[in-house]
Amino acid sequence: MENQEESNRRPLAVRNISITKRIAVWLSQKNITPNQISLMSIVFAAVGFAFSAGYYFWPAPVWLVLFALMIQMRLLCNLFDGMVAVEGGKKTPAGELFNDVPDRIADPLLIVAAGLVAYSAFAMPLAWVAALLAVLSAYIRVLGVSMDCPADFRGPMAKQHRMALLTVTLLVMAINQWFDLLPNVGLYLMDIALATMVIGCAFTCWRRLAFIFNTKEQQAQAASVAASEPLSEPLNEKAHD
Repeated sequence: MENQEESNRRPLAVRNISITKRIAVWLSQKNITPNQISLMSIVFAAVGFAFSAGYYFWPAPVWLVLFALMIQMRLLCNLFDGMVAVEGGKKTPAGELFNDVPDRIADPLLIVAAGLVAYSAFAMPLAWVAALLAVLSAYIRVLGVSMDCPADFRGPMAKQHRMALLTVTLLVMAINQWFDLLPNVGLYLMDIALATMVIGCAFTCWRRLAFIFNTKEQQAQAASVAASEPLSEPLNEKAHD
C-alpha cells in the first residue's frame, strides 16, 4: 500500500533540494498537519482571486505581481503537504481526500481569476473552459488510478505547467506595464496564455485517456496470456511422454 501511495505522488525534483527538505523538516516539527497545509492552498488561491479583482478595478502592475506570488504560495502548499505527510511521517487516514479536493478548488479559482486580468471579450469564456479542462484532466488521472492504472501526471498542461504559464504571463504583463514596452500586444498576453492553456489541457486530457485505454488493453493481454499458460503445460508434458 505504501509503495502504491509513493507511485501516486507527482514526481518533483524540487523535493530533493536541501532547503526544501529543511523547510519540510521544520514544518514537521511544528503543530501543523499536512491537511492544514493542503487547505491553505485554497486560502492563497482566494487571495490571488482578490488580487486579480483588484487589478480588474484598478489596473496597477503591483496586483499582477501579488497574484503571481499567491500562485507560487499555493504551489508551495502542494509541495509541503506531501513532504510533511510522507517524509515527515505525519500521514492521516483522510490524507488523500485533503490532498486532492483543495486542488480541485484552488486550480479553477486561480484560472478563472486570470480571466479578470485579461483584455479581450473572450477572456472569461476562455478562463472557464480552461478551468473545466483542468479539473477534467485531474479527474481522468484519478479515474485511471481507480481502474488500477499508474497515476499519470503527463502534460503538456499538467498542474505545474498551468501555474507556471500563469505566473510567467503575470510577471511579463507587470514588467510590460511598468516599462511600457509593448502597450498594444501586452494587453492580450493573458488571453494568449489562456488560449494556450485550453489547447494544452485538451491535449493533456486526450493523452491521459489514451494512456488509460492502452494500459487496460495491455493488462487484459497479460491476463489472457497468464490464464493460458497453465493449460499449455499439461499438453506439453503429454506430448513429451
